[in-house]
Amino acid sequence: MKTLGVLGGMGPAATVAFLARLQALTPATGDADHIRVLMDLNPHVPDRNTRPGEAEVELGAMARRLAAAGAEVLAMPCNTAHAQAAGIRAAGLPFIDMIAATTAAAKATGAAAIGVLATGGGRALYAPALTAAGLMPVLLKEADQERFMALVYAVKAGDVGPDRRAEMRALGQALLDAGAGTVIAGCTEVPLLLGPNDLDAPLADSAEVLARACVEMCR
Repeated sequence: MKTLGVLGGMGPAATVAFLARLQALTPATGDADHIRVLMDLNPHVPDRNTRPGEAEVELGAMARRLAAAGAEVLAMPCNTAHAQAAGIRAAGLPFIDMIAATTAAAKATGAAAIGVLATGGGRALYAPALTAAGLMPVLLKEADQERFMALVYAVKAGDVGPDRRAEMRALGQALLDAGAGTVIAGCTEVPLLLGPNDLDAPLADSAEVLARACVEMCR
């Protein structure tokens, strides 16, 4: 079994939820059946949307520290930060590509048009990935995207109440109304507000997709 190194903290609640998914998705009858995980939960990574260069430097340093501590595979439950993946890969370890894995999961639903709930940086990654996979990206209108970002920061501030959940459902529905047949939860804060039964269409949850990929690669 390979040791997993996780670059986390972007944000902390989403990272903790990812670890819970990793544990729940691991087929185990006892402690020793689970994956060994080395975690760097670093909430001080510079903002991936506004300070990408500084973020890549810090993410690269995190990857090197995890490698030195014994990690054999790296994963990062933050979609936006995958724009800085080159700094992480420079550590020389296999790095699970969350964007590619989630795009493949969305394609597997059979939908031709895929809605994307993600930050601006996340949308910039998913749109070309979906297009390259022969799928049509469906994005929120500008006003709805601003509402989405407000929800992301609300989650980071600890607000995951019913009003916020209703707002996220409404944004997911807006993508379906615009023609999407599947919705990607392309920000790891999204599943803290939106569950698989909240929309009348498949939800490709990037955090769950990544957790499954980690289990497959490490076991």
